[in-house]
Amino acid sequence: MCPDQVWPGHWPRTARDIAAATVDAVEAAHGTRRGACGEALDRLAELPADQVVATHSGIVRELLEAAHPDGLSTENAQDVLRRCAGAVSWFPDLDVGALGTVLTGALGLGDPDESVAPQRGGVLAASVVVIADLAAAAQVPVAAATRRAVDEIARAETVEMP
Repeated sequence: MCPDQVWPGHWPRTARDIAAATVDAVEAAHGTRRGACGEALDRLAELPADQVVATHSGIVRELLEAAHPDGLSTENAQDVLRRCAGAVSWFPDLDVGALGTVLTGALGLGDPDESVAPQRGGVLAASVVVIADLAAAAQVPVAAATRRAVDEIARAETVEMP
């Protein structure tokens, strides 16, 4: 776990657990420490899937905006996918198809048909690889992007719909 990282006390326990496990997984991915990454992914798999997906999607959006402030082109998206696919060398179980699912899902372009989606574990691993890549490309600490994503989710949940 990320002992030096303190998440806001007003966050629900689940949000803090997702944030901690995500940062641990991404830091392990940066160091190509497959065992540590796997342990953090196991922790994420124990948490509510919808909340993990929402958090990871928010982090990916934050990092895409930081890395591509003028907008994301098709070429930019291809570059992200190409770099992430390179993780297969240290993470041979990575579902390369899930990388596209993560990226398109974060952009709101995902296929809502659950039957064609890759297995959850594959999507979790792919989301961590995408987050690690984008954090490095944008030169943004993953903890900072995670904090902004969770704060944005909380803000959106407190805004009343007209």
